[in-house]
Amino acid sequence: MDNSSAYLVNFKGFNFESTLIDLEFLGKLDDFEIRDDDVFIVTYPKSGTIWTQQILSLIYFEGHRKRTENVDTLDRVPFLEYNIRHINFEKRLAPRLFASHLPYYLVPKGLKKKKAKIIYVYRNPKDVLISFFHFSNLVVRLEAVDTLEQFMEKFLEGNVLANLWFDHIRDWYKHKDDFNILFIMYEEMKKDLRSSVVKISSFLEKELSEEDVDAIVRQATFENMKSSPQANYDSILQNEIGVRNDGAFLRKGTVGDWKHHFTVDQNERFDRVFREEMKDFPLKFIWDLNEK
Repeated sequence: MDNSSAYLVNFKGFNFESTLIDLEFLGKLDDFEIRDDDVFIVTYPKSGTIWTQQILSLIYFEGHRKRTENVDTLDRVPFLEYNIRHINFEKRLAPRLFASHLPYYLVPKGLKKKKAKIIYVYRNPKDVLISFFHFSNLVVRLEAVDTLEQFMEKFLEGNVLANLWFDHIRDWYKHKDDFNILFIMYEEMKKDLRSSVVKISSFLEKELSEEDVDAIVRQATFENMKSSPQANYDSILQNEIGVRNDGAFLRKGTVGDWKHHFTVDQNERFDRVFREEMKDFPLKFIWDLNEK
C-alpha cells in the first residue's frame, strides 16, 4: 500500500491533502454558486499559484497596491477547496477571487457559463517536480520522500497531491472551450512580468494606469514577495500548516533549477515520458530562460 495514502484522500479520482480538505464541502462543490464576476486562478501545485495570487491582489485592491492595507494574500485570494481560514464565501464582496488546484471535472458547474474568468498558470514540469519534491519534504502535511528518484517515481505515477501533472494540464486545455479561460506560462511571467501583468489585466477587463502597472510589477517580483509577510505564506506555513524544517514556501522561483538536480538518466527518462504524454499538445514549454 502506498504510504502517501496517510497524507492524501482520493475524492472522485483526485488526490487531496487529507487533513485540510472538507469532504462534505467537496460533495456539494458541483452546485457551488458562481457569480459572473468571480475570478479563479487554477494551477497544478508548485506552478506559480502564490505569485498569481499576489498579482491579482495587486490588480484588484488599491490598498494592497499602495500598501495602505495589511491583508494576507490568502485572505484576498483564498483556496476554494482548502478553506483553512474558514471564510464565508457567500458573504464575500464582489469580485470574489479564488485559487484552486482542482481538475476541470471537479470545479463548480456554474463556471461553464463562461462568464466567470479562469487564469490557468502552467510551468515546465521538470521545475514543478523539483519544487514539489522540496515542498513535500518541508510541510508536515505531505509525505517526506528521501530521494529525488523516489519522488520522480511517485510524480510520474500520479501518486502525489493533485495526481498526474500531464492529466491536469491536458484535460484543462482539452476542455478550454467550456470555460472563459486564459492560459499563461510561468516562464513567460519570469521573462517579461510587465507584459504578463498587462495580459492578465486585459483578460480581466481591468484598466490600469502605467503607474499602477509599475507598482504591480515592482511588488510582484520574487524578491519583494519573499520579503513581504502578506505575500510569502511564511506565517501560514508556521502557524497553520506546519513545517519540518526552516525552509520557505517561496524557495527559489527560478527557471531551469531541474538542471541542478536531475541526473542524465532521470532527465532522459522524464523526456521519454513527456514526449509520449504530450506529443499532440499545442502549448509550448520553456525549460531554460537562456534557450532560444
